[in-house]
Amino acid sequence: MGPLDGLRVIEIAGLGPGPFAAMLLADMGADVIRVDRPSGGLFSAGAPTDLLNRGKRSLCVDLKNAEGVETVLRLVDGAEALIEGFRPGVVEKLGIGPDVCLARNPRLAYGRMTGWGQDGPLAQEAGHDINYIALSGALHAIGRRGEAPAIPLNLVGDFGGGGLLLAFGLVCAMLEARTSGKGQVVDAAMVDGAALLMASIYGAHQTGYWSDERGTHMLDSGAHFYDVYETADGRWISIGSIEPAFYGALLEKLGLAGETLPDQMDQEAWPRMKERFAAIFKTKTRDEWCRLFEDSDACFAPVLGMSEVHEHPHAVARDAFHEIHGARQPRPAPRFSRTPAEVSRPPAALGAQTDEILREVGCSAEEIARLRESQAIR
Repeated sequence: MGPLDGLRVIEIAGLGPGPFAAMLLADMGADVIRVDRPSGGLFSAGAPTDLLNRGKRSLCVDLKNAEGVETVLRLVDGAEALIEGFRPGVVEKLGIGPDVCLARNPRLAYGRMTGWGQDGPLAQEAGHDINYIALSGALHAIGRRGEAPAIPLNLVGDFGGGGLLLAFGLVCAMLEARTSGKGQVVDAAMVDGAALLMASIYGAHQTGYWSDERGTHMLDSGAHFYDVYETADGRWISIGSIEPAFYGALLEKLGLAGETLPDQMDQEAWPRMKERFAAIFKTKTRDEWCRLFEDSDACFAPVLGMSEVHEHPHAVARDAFHEIHGARQPRPAPRFSRTPAEVSRPPAALGAQTDEILREVGCSAEEIARLRESQAIR
């Protein structure tokens, strides 16, 4: 099931981007074994809403126990990839660093997820998404004119620049290992990834098209035809009518098609056109605007809350969300025509598959009992 069916990935349990990368690989069919610590983590392991841990199996190991470390290394022997998200040097101290793992499995793709990277003056500093995207330039660029930078959840650093690029890097390394027979370390730093997501904006900045002043450009709320507007019922709609034909369709729906208006790209006119649009959008409810813009090429969409996204006709038609053990969640993406990706199982409880996994790597019942007695596994 899924294009990565048959690949085994070891995930040393952590928070945020590492689990997200592992979830993406599990969604695509990889057998992801989550190595959990006995104390669990920040969230309730195995809760149906612990969506980043869907599709995985859980092995509970004490990595401060020498037998526990050896147990993880036995898993590494037969794995294609490993994911860890500690500060640089921590896994080396635990005995499961890249040198040790690659010596046992020379084809291994060893994924390291950090905020600042494996080297550099900030490598050992604490940080979170907001700090990484601040240093990348992304945070500065997002926001409205004259206002503080807007915080885009933790999507840009943790998940886009972090977990998504780590998953991409691991797939690249696994593919390369098939021809070279050699594994390698994948150093995925959120500060690097967030900068990469900004590539086109950096290019525009160097041409003079994009300035450092927020909210003054076509795509950052500066333009009246690319923004969100409040409706009569306190809800919001989005407009992205960039191309002339789409802008013309927008003007028609707003009742402005016959008026003499400033040129669409006259930036000096954008603020007053925005005021004009805002006043018009306030005259109808969000649902009334939805009906008015139905089947239109004006690039319109309602701003949906998380509690209503799954009910939209387009989401329903594409079966974009499904429910597993009472938890509604987005289906895996992207979609494949021949090897469809599916969520293979709900989030596993802490250590739920410990015995099962150990039997697969050749541990006898007596060995498993001994490991449990020594508390190397739980």
